[in-house]
Amino acid sequence: MIALIDYGAGNTASVSNVLKDLDVDYVITKKESDICNADKIIFPGVGEASYAVRKLHLYNLFNLLRIMKKPFLGICLGMQLMCNESDEGNVKCLGLFPTGCKLFSEPGIKIPHMGWNQIEITKNNPLFDGVKSGEYFYFAHSYYVPENDYTIAETGYGLNFTSAMNKDNFYGVQFHPEKSGLAGIQVMRNFVKKC
Repeated sequence: MIALIDYGAGNTASVSNVLKDLDVDYVITKKESDICNADKIIFPGVGEASYAVRKLHLYNLFNLLRIMKKPFLGICLGMQLMCNESDEGNVKCLGLFPTGCKLFSEPGIKIPHMGWNQIEITKNNPLFDGVKSGEYFYFAHSYYVPENDYTIAETGYGLNFTSAMNKDNFYGVQFHPEKSGLAGIQVMRNFVKKC
């Protein structure tokens, strides 16, 4: 079973639709018992980082998520919250990846970065089995994670930023796989079946 975390800052509806299509058992939850009993965790996110961190503390999820040993996928803001900190609200995040999250500030680009863009796969990873470099995914974000030792895919938008990363059991994607057509469904399938 997959625990799809609902902490008041996630786009759970469209993610749950993909899980239904994949015929996966899941529960939408913010209960510690559900999360601890799940086989895998999906951590979506939409909105502002400091608000989301407050919600995680409110529901007593912040420290729980930091010690997870099972496969864990952060999506969009969910991936950003897996970093040490975010410039958005100058907030301390979960600290699962030793990097921060920055505001796009390159000249000549529109913020937010919204719409379809390509990813370049930089490391072989089961999350991208059956997905080719150059594939388009859907993005909607104003903040980005710089390239780092755990980057497994990058995207260009004024600069190259991390569009996916992996450290141990923790996976993060900046794009929205649940809104990215067949390629996004393949990423979700890979997380469910292979990660």
